[in-house]
Amino acid sequence: MSLSSKDLLGIKGMSPEEIRLVLDTAASFKDVSERDIKKVPALRGKTVINLFYEPSTRTRTSFELAGKRLSADVLNISTTTSSVVKGETLLDTARNIEAMKCDVLILRHPCSGAPAFLASRLKSSVINAGDGFHEHPTVRPSIVPSSTSSRSGKSSERSRVVPWQLWATLPTVGWHARISTALRPWAPGSGSAALPR
Repeated sequence: MSLSSKDLLGIKGMSPEEIRLVLDTAASFKDVSERDIKKVPALRGKTVINLFYEPSTRTRTSFELAGKRLSADVLNISTTTSSVVKGETLLDTARNIEAMKCDVLILRHPCSGAPAFLASRLKSSVINAGDGFHEHPTVRPSIVPSSTSSRSGKSSERSRVVPWQLWATLPTVGWHARISTALRPWAPGSGSAALPR
């Protein structure tokens, strides 16, 4: 199974199977963060751009670490040091970045709907890292209890899926690779039981 969209804008519109795919894949990558060598080649050769129009420490760092741990080439763009300060629009900035052959654009923007706006206009995959009043798909509370209850048997409102773990879904976002095939060699314990079919 793969995600039906090239973009990850939020859980609204995702099927229960797609949400389960994200949670199961994230769970299979939890052990990677506890290894001595925290790197797998799942995104080798892919370029990921973090484009943040708002200050962020945890979210930007989580996405950067995720990309690097999955072997992607990761670039961070701060709008305070880009052509945005000279009046370049969001769409022009994104199209300039896409012209450099990025595979994934991760966007944090103060305006609700900005990631969806770009997703409808770009070939690159767009991931919503937070947009105004809309959901923050990597830490949405409705995902959290189901992820913790599926592993521990009880729900914890304080636990949450770490954003970099959700990055494990990127091989299916935009490239529509079968996740069970693309990630099996790197899943803990050979992966066949940890990954959905």
